Amino acid sequence: MTLSEIRALIQDDIQATDQLILSKLASDVVLINQIGHYIINSGGKRLRPLLVLLTARACGYQGQHHLTLAAVIEFIHTSTLLHDDVVDESTTRRGNQTANEVWGNAASVLVGDFLYSRSFEMMVEPGNMRVMEILSETTNVIAEGEVLQLLNCHDADTSTERYMEVIHRKTAKLFEAATHLGAVLAETPEFENCLTEYGRHLGAAFQLIDDALDYMADASTLGKNLGDDLAEGKPTLPLIYVLETGTEADKLLVRRAIETEGISLLKEVTEAIQRTGAIDYTQQVAAEEVKKAKQAISDFPDSSYKNALISLANLAIHRNH
Repeated sequence: MTLSEIRALIQDDIQATDQLILSKLASDVVLINQIGHYIINSGGKRLRPLLVLLTARACGYQGQHHLTLAAVIEFIHTSTLLHDDVVDESTTRRGNQTANEVWGNAASVLVGDFLYSRSFEMMVEPGNMRVMEILSETTNVIAEGEVLQLLNCHDADTSTERYMEVIHRKTAKLFEAATHLGAVLAETPEFENCLTEYGRHLGAAFQLIDDALDYMADASTLGKNLGDDLAEGKPTLPLIYVLETGTEADKLLVRRAIETEGISLLKEVTEAIQRTGAIDYTQQVAAEEVKKAKQAISDFPDSSYKNALISLANLAIHRNH
């Protein structure tokens, strides 16, 4: 299934969620409306809310609270983007100027805070303590992941294990929460573990491919500046692989780039990545995560929704942005 076919499967739910997102963005503070609408409408894939909707339907849920939680997941994700762009000093996202580039850092941080608080206001609506537990823990873990990533920046001794821990906390945790919530809403505890595991591995695969694309995609297709990770001194898996397997000259080059020189060495670093096969390796690790994600739901009852989840996993690693 293509992404368009997956979306068509739950088109009514998607439209209802989009309307809910727009209504919940409303504030009598004009700047909140401006920034909120700017980033929400900037062309993101909305995979995380899509996962809430798909898993809820896959578990047989017939209510309406999955729409609210899909919007909550998107608000949490959007707030992290606003904060990330300030921390990373990013200027481009999804092919557009970042909110901090347009309105400044202070406004972006504060509107990110608004989206966080609005998401907590909304997550109480289902009246389900398990939902509250999952989402409150998730936001905490994501924050920890952000701090861990900050600690890894400019550290050329970052191990694969430390890198993967950041991925699981910073990115995979929200995917995991999205898929877990579908089973909780449907009151199908027998599906909670497998869907949680599916989301965790899918999120890891998604981030791994993102990190590979930073050294192989076209900037106009990717929607952000190539080499942003290198500019920020982030030791992602392609760089870690060069440090583990490259020649002494390659290792020294990448170490210099991570620790001090960053984007100025992008061309040379990209060539070292190509020489060592670091992109192929990163893609292989991502493919293994996708394999684990699909295995997690292998015993899940057959349905068009299960097929969509399998297709989403495949699409996570076969993309150019």
